Amino acid sequence: MPADVLGAPPPQLRRPHFLAIVSSSTLAITLARKASGRVDGFVIEGDIAGGHNAPPRGALKLNAEGEPIYGERDRPDLAAFRALGLPFWLAGAWDQPGKLAEAKAHGAVGVQVGTAFALCTESGIEPKLRERALAAARGGHARVFTDPLASPTGFPFKVLQLPGTLSLSDLYLERRRVCDLGYLRQPYRKDSGDLGYRCAAEPEDDFVRKGGAPAATVGRKCLCNGLLATVGLAQVRSGIAEIPLVTSGNTISDLLARLPAGMTAFGAAEVIRYLRGEFAAPVGIGCSASA
Repeated sequence: MPADVLGAPPPQLRRPHFLAIVSSSTLAITLARKASGRVDGFVIEGDIAGGHNAPPRGALKLNAEGEPIYGERDRPDLAAFRALGLPFWLAGAWDQPGKLAEAKAHGAVGVQVGTAFALCTESGIEPKLRERALAAARGGHARVFTDPLASPTGFPFKVLQLPGTLSLSDLYLERRRVCDLGYLRQPYRKDSGDLGYRCAAEPEDDFVRKGGAPAATVGRKCLCNGLLATVGLAQVRSGIAEIPLVTSGNTISDLLARLPAGMTAFGAAEVIRYLRGEFAAPVGIGCSASA
């Protein structure tokens, strides 16, 4: 028994708060009213936030570059969120001085900030990779592609286009597909009735053998290995290291282009000071929320 080892009764664990990441009030209302457990609040992510995005409502339409097209139906109904009476935070380019006050005026209790903290010196992103992302952003030529196929979940995923990462098609095609982490695997029922797991980013033959559709494997990237490589935890097999994959909010170039001349790095404390409006002059330490 724990008490025999510790010499006293163990402390009681407290249930952590459950904050659901949503993009629509319809989903939030369903969760608040019908979820089997308590929902403590919501993070409302817009379609320009980094990481995974909710797919557009209605039939999927792509722009000329192959990205999902979002419209008015995808804008969150903040009045409906306020009516729920639960706290919520706004995410996706709510990252400039004055934005926190604006969010509170809409009824939010705060904002979620992702990309700026991911690019600060304390973050876990591999330093040289972070420096390249910052250099591209400061130069105004960092491009974020909302890839409708990259994630094996089927949700659009923001991919920062950087040399040496899986954003490049040739590196993606050269990589040997493998699924050895399985964080995004999906369950399926085997013919025997047992539960199995498959991932659209695993080797195509394996996925099809498990009953998956061949078309579902096209363009899928292993986010598990790619994102771990981004934070310096790349797996190495037969001397070949996994290739990083970097996500970011859409407005990274616009915001980081406002960094003061000569500023090549910043810390989390500077991000907070910037968001609070404590700098005397604009210091474009910007971000979008990451999933």
